[in-house]
Amino acid sequence: MNRDHATETLNAMFAPWVRALDIRIDDIGDTGATLSIPITGEIARVGGIVSGQALAALADTAMVFAIAGHFDDFKPVATTNLDTVFLRPGSGARISCRASVVRAGRAVVFAKAELRALPMEKAVATATATYMIP
Repeated sequence: MNRDHATETLNAMFAPWVRALDIRIDDIGDTGATLSIPITGEIARVGGIVSGQALAALADTAMVFAIAGHFDDFKPVATTNLDTVFLRPGSGARISCRASVVRAGRAVVFAKAELRALPMEKAVATATATYMIP
């Protein structure tokens, strides 16, 4: 799967509220995916800090694309567990999320993600998730 195909998949297969985050697929391959979103007033709370809901949605979406990169094709998966740890407030210009597959079986996939505030490159959150392949 390449960036263009991944972007087409994002636009065709994901809910409008996910697409409203203005997600950009920066990199995708068999070792993982990097997605990013701009920090805008729509996802910021008081003080210009990115809301936890937006960070969790970005992490979940990035891990889904890491799975697609791992399998070299988009597979519909169901998130069965998502654990997000918030490390510091997210501020700056963008939030970047690097996700990778920890282990992929026939029916279950485990993934992890790290979110960083750009341009400072400061870690703002980490996430792990479990996905079922229907």
